[in-house]
Amino acid sequence: MGNTKPFFNRTRLLLGDEIMKSLDETRVIIFGVGGVGSWCAEGLVRSGIGHITIVDSDRVCITNVNRQMMATSKTIGMVKVEALKERLLEINPDVEINAIQAIYSEETASQFDLDSYDYVIDAIDSLKDKAALILHATRSKCKFFSSMGAALKCDPLKIEVAEFWNVKGCPLARALRQRFKKRKEFPKKKFLCVYSEELLDNKGNESACGTDRCVCPKTEKAPGDPELANHEWCSSKARINGSLMHITSIFGLTLAGLIIRDINKK
Repeated sequence: MGNTKPFFNRTRLLLGDEIMKSLDETRVIIFGVGGVGSWCAEGLVRSGIGHITIVDSDRVCITNVNRQMMATSKTIGMVKVEALKERLLEINPDVEINAIQAIYSEETASQFDLDSYDYVIDAIDSLKDKAALILHATRSKCKFFSSMGAALKCDPLKIEVAEFWNVKGCPLARALRQRFKKRKEFPKKKFLCVYSEELLDNKGNESACGTDRCVCPKTEKAPGDPELANHEWCSSKARINGSLMHITSIFGLTLAGLIIRDINKK
């Protein structure tokens, strides 16, 4: 077992040896390891999950440092999944981390065998890619949890968990439901979402990163997969919204907690 080390003693004291064994054998895949997904991954590793696959196409930008777990002044420019993998292995060198630099989409969905995982976590920003993952995951055997929009929020007391069709006040959830209805394609099973009804306005002005280490502009000199060197999310977004670490991390840790709770209930 990879979670038998003393730093799991407090977890074992609460949950017991049988649950610790289940945690160690559990396989989780996380799509999107930004402000939400990165904290979900850390929460799972610190809780004793033994096998985690992390999927993200992006690189660490200086603007990620305010909210993403692995984003520091030293990791700017690194492939996100590689920077996160290093961090997670520092916590528990025995955990199995599979880092995949890739974009999840309708076109790439066949590359991921979701039936081989116990849990799938959706922390994707892109509407169309998120919709594709929801349809794919809810047709698989895995247990699926999803994050709705975590930007433009400040109040941690407004963060809630609800079944997807019962999520209220979230523009992302509303857009997803409209997309499913328009296309007459619907999730095959119910799933829980982390969300908040709070919706604030940006008060500041969007500005450039202002550093020669910035990898936001599309560049062939970026590290990682050369096929993704000319792709990054910042310049492809219609609008950049402000976000705060205490909100995105609560979203991510809540997703991790839903997995731990489900294993403990079983």
